[in-house]
Amino acid sequence: MIESPNRIPVAGPWITDREPELAAEAAREAWYSNHYAYNVRFEELVSQYTATAFAVSLPHCTAALHLSLAAHNIGPGDEVIVPDVTWIASVAPVTYVGATPVLVDIDPETWCLAPKAVETAIGPKTKAIIGVDLYGSMCDWDALCTIAEKNNLVLIEDSAEALGSAYKGHRAGSFGRAGTFSFHGSKTVATGEGGMLVTHHKEVIERVLFLRDHGRPPGDRQFINSELAFKYRMSAVQAALGIAQMERIDDLIAKKRQIFSWYNEQLNTIDGITYNAEPEGVFNSYWMVTIIPDPDYGIDKYRLMEEFFKRNIDTRPFFSQLSTLPAFEGRQASTRFVSDNDKGAIPARYGINLPSGYNITAEDTDLIVRALKEILHR
Repeated sequence: MIESPNRIPVAGPWITDREPELAAEAAREAWYSNHYAYNVRFEELVSQYTATAFAVSLPHCTAALHLSLAAHNIGPGDEVIVPDVTWIASVAPVTYVGATPVLVDIDPETWCLAPKAVETAIGPKTKAIIGVDLYGSMCDWDALCTIAEKNNLVLIEDSAEALGSAYKGHRAGSFGRAGTFSFHGSKTVATGEGGMLVTHHKEVIERVLFLRDHGRPPGDRQFINSELAFKYRMSAVQAALGIAQMERIDDLIAKKRQIFSWYNEQLNTIDGITYNAEPEGVFNSYWMVTIIPDPDYGIDKYRLMEEFFKRNIDTRPFFSQLSTLPAFEGRQASTRFVSDNDKGAIPARYGINLPSGYNITAEDTDLIVRALKEILHR
């Protein structure tokens, strides 16, 4: 049996001397009048990179999605169209504001929200759409923007997994009324935990800044709260880590694409395997290299993960259909457009993420693909 001599992790950051140096500097200096200086610099770097007008650093991407909805007055009685196949954090904030998430199918090639499924689900209660750039892939943003404009809907981009990806020359996060990012330790840019909201719209950022600090405007010194709101702020030390990472964002993206190229050289020799797509007009940052074996192999994602684990290789399951999770049991209003024939069922049932951390080598990817062939052929 093919086996790695050392356990290969599924994800992990690329940390140099710069990150701890800048974090230590922030721990010493980010106080008094300098308390937000590192956050400002991190926000500027992300805003410049995504070509958006405004950015605000937050504790996680979930907070960014929550604030995106709250800033547009999405609430009880409203419906928000979301993909059925994604991490639950893309959808849970809809319930935070009291609205109903409406789950719809994904595109089988990009694994992102299917525009035709979105159009089918639009009704009188629909107020917003959340498109998720899954695993570094990109939604059909032309189609989604057209649908949103035609139906007067708020369009929000969840780019938690796609920093560095682009659609027709425009970087992830720059579509819709607001874009959101994650800097979890597994992500392309890592601050341990952390998130960012970006937008082109001044009225959106002003409302977000008000809501993220207990319902008071930035710089308020009187502590007079005009609304009950939230507490969503990123620490200076996290922001310092983000600065150090964003200073070499091009190298980070290049490394992710190199890892994918190592896999691609060998995965394309295996029949019955689907993996990350890069359609015309898309630049994929390939956050996680993801494979979907044909169902004819007769091995679902959990058994496939178990076989890799025996070989000292860590993997992750493709995100499940939310409609199949216990969390959505009995939520008929959310699952009414889900069908047994949905395209998302196959990747959700059979797909896994292969090791894609920055520490992986070409030799590791060779061993992983050889192990995959062994597992499938058995």
